[in-house]
Amino acid sequence: MRNGYPRFFIDPIITAFAEDIVKVQGLPTEQALLLPSRAIALRCFEFFKSQVPWLEEGKHLKIFILTPKTHGQEPKSLLNSTEPLIAAIIFPRICFSTAKTFWQHTGEGISSRRAEVFRRAFLMGRLLVEEQCIHSMSSPAPGRTILEPAHPLKLTKASMNTPPQIGKGPQRYRKRSLQDESQAESAGATSNGSSREPNGTGGKDHVLFVEERFGRNLDSNLGASAKCAIRRRIAGTLVADLDLYETDEMFDATGCERGISGFSIDDVYLYPSGMSSIFNTHRTLMKSRGAMKSICFGFPYIDTLKILEKWGPGCLFYGHGSSADIDDLEERCKNGEKFLALFCEFPGNPLLKSPDLHRLRLLADKYDFAIVVDETIGNFLNVHVFPFADVIVSSLTKVFSGDSNVMGGSSVLNPQGRFYQAIKRTMEEDYEDNYWLEDAIFMERNSRDFVTRIARINKNAEAICSVLKASSLVKEVYYPKYSPTRRFYDACRTPSGGYGGLLSVTFWSKSDSIIFFDALATAKGPSLGTNFTLSCPFVLLAHYGELEWAAQFGAEADLVRVSVGLEDAADLRATFLRALDAVKTTRSTAG
Repeated sequence: MRNGYPRFFIDPIITAFAEDIVKVQGLPTEQALLLPSRAIALRCFEFFKSQVPWLEEGKHLKIFILTPKTHGQEPKSLLNSTEPLIAAIIFPRICFSTAKTFWQHTGEGISSRRAEVFRRAFLMGRLLVEEQCIHSMSSPAPGRTILEPAHPLKLTKASMNTPPQIGKGPQRYRKRSLQDESQAESAGATSNGSSREPNGTGGKDHVLFVEERFGRNLDSNLGASAKCAIRRRIAGTLVADLDLYETDEMFDATGCERGISGFSIDDVYLYPSGMSSIFNTHRTLMKSRGAMKSICFGFPYIDTLKILEKWGPGCLFYGHGSSADIDDLEERCKNGEKFLALFCEFPGNPLLKSPDLHRLRLLADKYDFAIVVDETIGNFLNVHVFPFADVIVSSLTKVFSGDSNVMGGSSVLNPQGRFYQAIKRTMEEDYEDNYWLEDAIFMERNSRDFVTRIARINKNAEAICSVLKASSLVKEVYYPKYSPTRRFYDACRTPSGGYGGLLSVTFWSKSDSIIFFDALATAKGPSLGTNFTLSCPFVLLAHYGELEWAAQFGAEADLVRVSVGLEDAADLRATFLRALDAVKTTRSTAG
């Protein structure tokens, strides 16, 4: 594979930028990992040291900070829209697996959009490059040593396939810059003298015209408003498709609707990815309460467990997430064991089990540990888990966005939680807004129809489940509505909520599973929450090196996971019936 999900495959644009930096500041035997802040670079350095003790600062590990030379001089530039930087940590190439582990588990890497803007500026010689002493990185204003290239790197078609321009992205989100306009005016007519009018083939000019005419493009300077709109949408106060120029209304933090007294958008924090929100919530809890073991309750998404295991004192893992597991946890607490927090998904992925949040909350209050609930799959329109959680985390990359073109994450604090004041103080001291403005603009645009999409996805998922449940070829359908833990889900289901858009299915044999998956005429891939239906052999992809371990918790290797999209329900039913027919036909032929 040449590319894939951004935390598992470092985007080629980011890789190319890292190689450009190493050519100037490193050696042929080195690579670079690109991060959005000094603090994250320092955490990456500490992770390197914990995993590869022989690495030495300055000799094997170096950090360079890249900032704009022209900061404050370009009113329309993304480089002038905040206090932007790139932190490049250069390391021996043989240690790439360690760098990749940090990138994947923490979700703290830069986005391709940020890389695109900074790489262009770097190649044009418009960035200052500072080698950063590790021990000075906590100081507010570190001294700067200029180590910029002696001359700008040569621009070629291979390295720069577009004219210098800030804010490049898919055309439907793109607003023409002043530079675009001047270039268009100076270019005048085409070589044959005709004017450059849009044609019926959907050319670039036509796309730009349509997108600007119908409001799908957003000014990059509206990044702050976009972030506020996202936070309000998560808080439950913004359901209308408002104009981001309406700043007075946009920044009104009153009237939040998550059903918790004292809650406001000031309790909603944005991150560059869902895993970043989980990683930073764990880190914040350790900083607030001290380093203690955490609990991972239920079969989780793999990186959540890895974060709890690799950062901090360790993790107590309850893979079944059962009542018996709660009994065991209670016994441990009675015997004096102390825990930082319990992390769980509601419902879980890919088995769609729901934990008993009511009983867990009683236990947490009695024995003094926090509860962190990942509501990505259930989502806050379907389930109301806030009363049971100290912190709610979510991957906005998934169904909140739906468009599969941007990443994001959120953490939401419960102001009625027992640890709220301690967590809030830590957040006020430690939180960094590293969500790139362009990414926020895409996310805000994508999420405007979140409410209507969820209603349709809920119905489509139930339609598919009804087809699968009716077939004797199917061994098990995993969906909150049909789960033995349905009562726990229903206890948190909102009055208008459904059971979500994720389901899994198993068959009586491996061959049946393979035939079904191959015949299933949907997009194939490992993500979820997309506007189109997406299927994958999830356990094989996520747990290939630990299939026996996963199986002991009920996650079969041949499981097919389906993320349901917005297609017509009748079409989806027909698609799944055809895949089941393929299994039946193959069986008959073989028999």
